[in-house]
Amino acid sequence: MASVGQWIEGARPRTLPMAVAPVIIGTAAAYGLDGAHWGRAALAALVALLMQVGVNYANDYSDGIRGTDAVRVGPLRLVGSGAAKPHHVKMAAFGALGLAMVAGLALVILSQAWWLLLVGAGAVLAAWGYTGGKNPYGYMGLGDVFVFFFFGPVATLGTTFTQAGQVSPAAVLGSISTGLIAVALLMANNVRDIPTDSQVGKRTLAVRLGDRNARRSYVAMLAAAVALPLFLVPGERWLLLVLLLIPFMLMPSWIMLKGKKRKSLIPVLQQTGLLNLGFSALFAVAMVLGRL
Repeated sequence: MASVGQWIEGARPRTLPMAVAPVIIGTAAAYGLDGAHWGRAALAALVALLMQVGVNYANDYSDGIRGTDAVRVGPLRLVGSGAAKPHHVKMAAFGALGLAMVAGLALVILSQAWWLLLVGAGAVLAAWGYTGGKNPYGYMGLGDVFVFFFFGPVATLGTTFTQAGQVSPAAVLGSISTGLIAVALLMANNVRDIPTDSQVGKRTLAVRLGDRNARRSYVAMLAAAVALPLFLVPGERWLLLVLLLIPFMLMPSWIMLKGKKRKSLIPVLQQTGLLNLGFSALFAVAMVLGRL
């Protein structure tokens, strides 16, 4: 039976900043609209974190039973390593996704945004369909599209709307930026796994692009994420603060471009997650300072 530490590692804590970042940005945008509501922000963060853990366990289960994780470079996988029974990991995924649905329902009731129920249902289906089912879209190179959509515009704009009842240009551009960083994190993960994914027929976008182009796309997505908010600088001059992120982008970008060993890419996952968290924090500070 897997230990508590192994279950925590299986939840992939390095990816959790990716879930929190859009909530911070969405709440900051709501604050800019004079509509921030901290209780709803906390609920949105809980939904995002539970969804991310649920996705991670679902991915662990589905890849494990397919044999995709039988030989891999990277953190522990519960099913692939044999540390936990597939059924237990599957139940953990369902449990996390179920709790996310309960928290999401509470958020919908408080905000009276009933149409978000459809969005939430789509998010749960997308979470399972990433590597689960007969035709997982993650195996067809579409995972990056869904990650961008759900960890960018959906999570960010949904957070803003449930608090302010509307969205703003800052929320839209912020959602695109955080979505791009989330996809960059996925790209770093998939570049590391190109050899093993290719062998088992998992055609991720990294596999389709090829090693060199996939690495370059990581750097391009980070650059675009930082550049996009600058379009709002004439009216939101404090958004220039996001440029402070550039020095922290250099190391992971260098590793992605020059790292030859697959293991050297592992730290990039955590670094990219922290970049997303840093971007969201700077974005939030800019929104607050702009209203003082």
